[in-house]
Amino acid sequence: MPEPATGPITSSAITSSAITTFAGLIAVVTGGGTGMGRELTVALATAGCHVAICDVSQESMDETISIAGAVSTPGTRLTNFVADVADAAALDAFAKHVGDAFGTASINLLFNNAGIVGAGSVVVDDPAQWDRVFGVCWGGVLNGTRSFMPMLLACDRGQVVDTSSINGMWACLAPHGPHTAYSAAKFAVKGFTEALIVDFRMNAPHLTAAVVMPGHIGTAILRNSFEASGRDPKHLQDEFIAEVRDSYAKRGIDLSGASDEDIRVVVAMRVDGFEHDAPTTAAAAASIILDGVITGEWRILVGDDAHALDKALRATPERAYDVEFTDALIGQGHYQGLIVE
Repeated sequence: MPEPATGPITSSAITSSAITTFAGLIAVVTGGGTGMGRELTVALATAGCHVAICDVSQESMDETISIAGAVSTPGTRLTNFVADVADAAALDAFAKHVGDAFGTASINLLFNNAGIVGAGSVVVDDPAQWDRVFGVCWGGVLNGTRSFMPMLLACDRGQVVDTSSINGMWACLAPHGPHTAYSAAKFAVKGFTEALIVDFRMNAPHLTAAVVMPGHIGTAILRNSFEASGRDPKHLQDEFIAEVRDSYAKRGIDLSGASDEDIRVVVAMRVDGFEHDAPTTAAAAASIILDGVITGEWRILVGDDAHALDKALRATPERAYDVEFTDALIGQGHYQGLIVE
């Protein structure tokens, strides 16, 4: 990886709020260590954009920086910072790091991308785990926006790009899959970002906002979430095995004939399949997101499954949580991972 350039970086002196090129701009990406965050970083660096990333894993970020540095445009600068997006003080420190590392008082692009999954039920799951998922997925967006707002206000043109989800418009994993913490957070992200459009128009007209709603993307979010909760998908604790049995029993499926090891194997296969058998890769998702920024979209759906769900919800919103609604989507070839085998 080439040595980064030195000296301050100044944002582009363009008065329009539209982002028409990434070259020479300054971008911040949360959750930049893996998945879409990594691919956004690589694509932006390739386009000549200076990028600062944060994540909870230094090792993952080192790999991202190495990959991005190898393909970046000459003169492009990259930096990283260990931060938990749920911690407002940590993101304040990250913002200071960006200013110091790049010698700048402004940034042009903020990608609030970091997220985890888990704590499906507000009824039976651990409240601390529920709060953790909500704190990262929603709190991370709020904290990121607040921490970097002074640097966004100081730029000539800028955009906040927040990652919501299809679960920001469909609050479940099919009729038998409660997904309350993640869905509630992603609904909050969607509403917040839409509200920013008018907020910026009135109070910071050089800024715009866009909400990203990915479908099933091939990332390590499921694996990372298991690890963050102290679980290895291949060596699950007995307590979690019992939870899996109970979940299937509630759907009328008896797993008494399956051994604990059988269940561990199935869970590990599903975690691996989520990442490697997804209909849309993380790199493709990043390309769609950045194309959406350039073309001025404020609502960026990612993946054919996201478009299919959006269409179905608009057609029959009152049926969204019926079994038949999900069956119809599966019949179209979408959300195959929701099929219970």
